[in-house]
Amino acid sequence: MKSSRSNIADNLRYLRSRSGLTQEQVAEYIGVSRQAVAKWERGESLPDILNCEALADLFEVSLIDLVRHDAQQEGLPIPPRNKHIFGVVTIGERGQIVLPKKARDTLGLQPGDTLVVLGDTSPMSQGIALIASEVFMKMTGAALEEIFPSKGE
Repeated sequence: MKSSRSNIADNLRYLRSRSGLTQEQVAEYIGVSRQAVAKWERGESLPDILNCEALADLFEVSLIDLVRHDAQQEGLPIPPRNKHIFGVVTIGERGQIVLPKKARDTLGLQPGDTLVVLGDTSPMSQGIALIASEVFMKMTGAALEEIFPSKGE
């Protein structure tokens, strides 16, 4: 298992590259020298907790992922804050899928909860999404109310 120092260095190099920022720009945002950022990226030193928090905010990732995410072990780059890839599921004969335990736990899903299934059939973004039915109704209910106001108003 890699050390946190190595994870932070790898993650910082990746995130800075992904965002198209220079070490100088990162340093300016964080309020440190370019040399400090270079040392963090080489794994020669570690940013303190306040700098880690500022880096996580800059790159819009969670503090835990900034420090602990191991792209080689996970097989995926560090994800944006609050975005998750929970794994792969197989569709059963009757169209059923089993949500991974980590997804159910993270999202607080319980037996009996209802989800709305959304789909996109366009060739470049074909896919399916699930959203809690209460959240969907809140989102669409407000939109529908704007389009079709209640008669009492």
